[in-house]
Amino acid sequence: MDVTVASPQSVVVPATPSAVVTEAPAGFAQRVMALPMQRKMLLAGGVLALLAIFVTMMMWSRQGDYRVLYSNLSDKDGGAILAQLQQMQVPYKHAEGGGAILVPADRVHDVRLRLASQGLPKGSVVGYELMETQKFGVTQFQERLNFQRGLEGELTRSIQALAGVQSARVHLALPNQNGFFREQQKPSASVVLTLFPGRSLDRSQVAGIVHLVSSSVPEMSTKAVSVVDQSGSLLSGPQDAADQGALDAKQLQYVRQIESAYTQRIRDILEPVVGADNLRAQVTAEVDFSQIESTAEEFRPNQGDAPATVRSQQTSEQVGQGAAAATGVPGAATNQPPVPAQAPVNGQAQQMQAAGQGAAGAGGTSRRESVTNFEVDRTVRVTRNASGNIKRLTAAVVLNHRTKTDAKGKTTTEPLSDEEIEKLTSLVRETIGADDKRGDSIKLVTAPFQVVKEEPVTVPLWQQPETMDLIRTIAVPAALTLAALIVVFGAIRPAIQAARPQPSPEEANKLRAVVDDPQELPALSGTASEVVGPDGQPLQALEAPGADGRLELARRLAKENPVAMANVVRGWMNN
Repeated sequence: MDVTVASPQSVVVPATPSAVVTEAPAGFAQRVMALPMQRKMLLAGGVLALLAIFVTMMMWSRQGDYRVLYSNLSDKDGGAILAQLQQMQVPYKHAEGGGAILVPADRVHDVRLRLASQGLPKGSVVGYELMETQKFGVTQFQERLNFQRGLEGELTRSIQALAGVQSARVHLALPNQNGFFREQQKPSASVVLTLFPGRSLDRSQVAGIVHLVSSSVPEMSTKAVSVVDQSGSLLSGPQDAADQGALDAKQLQYVRQIESAYTQRIRDILEPVVGADNLRAQVTAEVDFSQIESTAEEFRPNQGDAPATVRSQQTSEQVGQGAAAATGVPGAATNQPPVPAQAPVNGQAQQMQAAGQGAAGAGGTSRRESVTNFEVDRTVRVTRNASGNIKRLTAAVVLNHRTKTDAKGKTTTEPLSDEEIEKLTSLVRETIGADDKRGDSIKLVTAPFQVVKEEPVTVPLWQQPETMDLIRTIAVPAALTLAALIVVFGAIRPAIQAARPQPSPEEANKLRAVVDDPQELPALSGTASEVVGPDGQPLQALEAPGADGRLELARRLAKENPVAMANVVRGWMNN
């Protein structure tokens, strides 16, 4: 074997004809099958692991695409909907606590329409649709009962549509009608409300529910409707009982409005003087909501020169005759009764007895009575005091100390003078219209305000909620990506490199290994049987290169005349 020295830096080693290289399979599948069993198992495990990681990433990425289909369903409706979703092959899952059913976001509307066509969810409240499923041969009692259930369901739906009402139940008591009008009983109703947490109904809303129920049932009075909340408190009581009790929501709101209005007046008048941050004011109003009604009746006597009005006048006059005196000789003739008087048809009546005329005139009596009633003046006055009058106002105002800055930039605070406090107190008094007769009081003081320094919250970046959410969002994809890279570069890539095709014998004879330093050539240690090729067969050992006299001469020249050798190398480098 010849060795040609081209330069001190390169050595060309031609391939020997005795080197034997076996031909590898042509196809990739054949090359993979030709690998050792360990390599094939590693490649198959890597591919399966990569597929599992890909499927996991796809499933995890689709977890956020679920939306709420229905929430707050009853157990009966929830079971029916789940059964129908299984028939439609729609994936679903429950929210935390099982209060909602979630389906893929792109199928929410389609699933709702398909379930609605089948009458789902039916809901725990049934209305007049109950009358549509009447069976043949229903008795009158069942018909009345179904009508009552339908009416209760419709009223329940109407009440649940109100804001603040979470759920409701309506119970109607409808008596049987008979032919005796006096013996008929009036219908009544009771309503049980379940309000949302933190919500309440004022008196006007409760009255609206009462009128809604009473107007939906014939011959039902508003007094026959009872409304109860989930805690058992009676919301619909008599109006008088509500007036005699504590303040209702409207009255409390009215008091707060008055106090807020007076407080805002004080702020508007003092903030331009002392500053917006140097003032604190509170006003307390005592309001009288009692209603007083008084009736007075006055009589004015008819005295003085004022003309009087005659109401009635009655005059009675009576004239009578006295007993006739006995005259003449006592005897039978004197005891005879008088002759009956005969009145002529025309003309003046004659006296009964001529003899007794003088005596009757002498003994007659006369009586006259006169009664006059005068009108007496009468004044009826009804006074009804208005409710919501302000009985007393109390105002408390605190002003901060005045801040001054000298020429050197030093800041100091000092209280307001008594004269300034008195002026500001008078200003506040005129602003709210304080009345001393009513007992209003105003207290204005000055004091230094405590400035609270807001310390910045030094939360590490990795502990902030936004960072934690970001980490939770990208942790799973990052971990899956890292696992995929480990599988690719640790298992799949080495197996693919081992399955690469080997050069053919013709190409191997044309190859030349050119290296800059002969020391970089790999040394073959051991016998020929210890060197194994890629195909598993032992390689033949190459013959060691023989000694060259020209190389020894060049080495000796370099040792004896280094200057000349340096010139030769310099010439090589320049060329």
